[in-house]
Amino acid sequence: MRLNQNTLLLGKKVVLVPYTSEHVPRYHEWMKSEELQRLTASEPLTLEQEYAMQCSWREDADKCTFIVLDAEKWQTQPVPTEESCMAGDVNLFLTDIEDPTLGEIEVMIAEPSCRGQGFGTEAALLMMSYGVTRLGLTKFEAKISQGNEPSIRMFQKLHFKQVRMSVGRFQSGVVVLELVA
Repeated sequence: MRLNQNTLLLGKKVVLVPYTSEHVPRYHEWMKSEELQRLTASEPLTLEQEYAMQCSWREDADKCTFIVLDAEKWQTQPVPTEESCMAGDVNLFLTDIEDPTLGEIEVMIAEPSCRGQGFGTEAALLMMSYGVTRLGLTKFEAKISQGNEPSIRMFQKLHFKQVRMSVGRFQSGVVVLELVA
């Protein structure tokens, strides 16, 4: 989404920056992890496919993606590279033609050392605030693999309520949670 190409969202624990080609090599390394593939219901891509995906996400009007940076690393290094501070990503999908106020949110804290520290919660809150103020969203939906208990708990702590179960891309159960802003 070009709308966020010059946007930086600063929190206490995380900084959200637009997903650029600079981030692709690290992101690609993360996505080789079988654990992350399982938790995110993702299939492995080649590096070339990952670069093409990043371009698609930048250009598509129905996808808003930010890379999650560790704010402490980002603020304390003399000249930090964003890649060296990467912790994960956060996405909004605006794909419900019948309801343009609905955004599907996804959060992935891929860097193991950054998990369990509130990075995902803060990234989700920053992204939802951005969705409300800049994209006109009033409802959010999270679709999470049934086995991804940490993510389900995080969204429940943010007052998302389970509305249904469905079958995911790889035939595993998907928990669908919603929040109305």
